[in-house]
Amino acid sequence: MSNATLDLLWFLPTSGDGRYLGSPAGHRPVDFAYLREIATAADRLGFKGVLLPTGNNCLDGWTVASALAPLTQRLKFLVALRPGILSPALAARQAAALDRISDGRLLLNIVTGGLPNELAGDGVLLDHDERYRQTDEFLTIWRGLFQGGIDYAGRYLTARNARLGAFDSVQQPHPPLWFGGSSPAGIEVAARHVDTYLTWAEPPEQVAEKVDAARQRATTLGRGLDFGLRVHLIVRETDDAAWAAAERLISRLSDSSIAAAQRRLREESDSEGQRRQFELHGGRRDKLEVSPNLWAGIGLVRHGVGTALVGSPETIAARLHGYQALGIGTVIASGYPHLEEAYRVAELLFPALGIGLRNEKPGRDFRADAPRIAAE
Repeated sequence: MSNATLDLLWFLPTSGDGRYLGSPAGHRPVDFAYLREIATAADRLGFKGVLLPTGNNCLDGWTVASALAPLTQRLKFLVALRPGILSPALAARQAAALDRISDGRLLLNIVTGGLPNELAGDGVLLDHDERYRQTDEFLTIWRGLFQGGIDYAGRYLTARNARLGAFDSVQQPHPPLWFGGSSPAGIEVAARHVDTYLTWAEPPEQVAEKVDAARQRATTLGRGLDFGLRVHLIVRETDDAAWAAAERLISRLSDSSIAAAQRRLREESDSEGQRRQFELHGGRRDKLEVSPNLWAGIGLVRHGVGTALVGSPETIAARLHGYQALGIGTVIASGYPHLEEAYRVAELLFPALGIGLRNEKPGRDFRADAPRIAAE
């Protein structure tokens, strides 16, 4: 197992938040003031960055990150870049600008996309593997722009005497590229182009298969990869309390609503990673612990990562160290609701992982005044 400390990033719920899945009870509509609270808390607590999701039900991540960057100090912003929707040249100039605005705190999450109907609305009419071939061409041009310029003629994209322009990025040669794709076509893109390969949380043996496949393919191309894990966290003082919190999260879901959500989710997606998430639970709420402390309840009604690590700080730290032994160096975490759970994860889990709550020297501990105040 690596002796290095895991990096933890948090999540900005740009499509809304709440205390229960699939219920209006406790729902928090998204607004900028709430996102600012989460981002500034994550910055202060010591999370390395935040992931901003993408989709037609989310506030635009580039705009949100641009607004939040001046309000934070160390927080990095993992922003989705959608090949096929922007030209590589425009995307490169936007990335360079946001990297400069944030003083080198931009990370880019390459999202090819797995929802054909949504993609069609954005003008992308390619099938699954074609979209990844287009992503490969997009990243070839995009990276070439940051390396002095490029001439390129591909099946989907062309660039003639393309140059980045007057303004380069702070990070060199370009802001780091992150990417998740479970299919062979996705792993090929990761091996060729990106810095960090992401996987949604699955049982460790399944994660190991993907990590090994991506690492081996990158090695054959003379490249190296870092690896990250996307997962929800439900951490409480004890294992029993954490499992009770997990059950509360889905307590407002009826069997009929789960069945309807599963039909819709399966019909909408052609993502291999999404298919793997579905197969973990099969839509059954009585078969949700798919690996020790890995709970698939969130995937009953939502796209994307549907699994959570559930337990005490010591239990979750042990499970995360298990993934770390497979090569995972970064964890992108989330929890409902995201403001309160950011504090809970920092206060409970960070010490178990050896992560400091703050990077700067702490001020006076208010607890030192407690006896005197009580006496008064």
